[in-house]
Amino acid sequence: QLVESGGGLVETGGSLRLSCEVSGFNLDNYVIGWFRQAPGKEREFVAAVSWSGGSTDYADSFKGRFTISRDNAKNTVYLQMNSLKPEDTAVYVCAAGRSWRSYSFWGQGTQVTVSS
Repeated sequence: QLVESGGGLVETGGSLRLSCEVSGFNLDNYVIGWFRQAPGKEREFVAAVSWSGGSTDYADSFKGRFTISRDNAKNTVYLQMNSLKPEDTAVYVCAAGRSWRSYSFWGQGTQVTVSS
């Protein structure tokens, strides 16, 4: 089970930290990713982290503004989002998979709204 939290309403230029708490399975050899989907748009990849080694991967458009991290003790992955823009408004969803490009388990998502 993956449960997201931390979404909300923020002004342009503000920051939010999203959390994805994972339970129910062993995360060794899993990758945890963040995706987002805005109204009328396709889901897009944001960032991912390897649970075991901590390696990270980002979509180019988020490098420098968003940071993904994990807390092994809490079974939680975070997405720190800075310098938010109205176009960052979307539902942010975390997912778990055994490879960087294939995800099998998905959360319900958390809404992020950035006001102009």
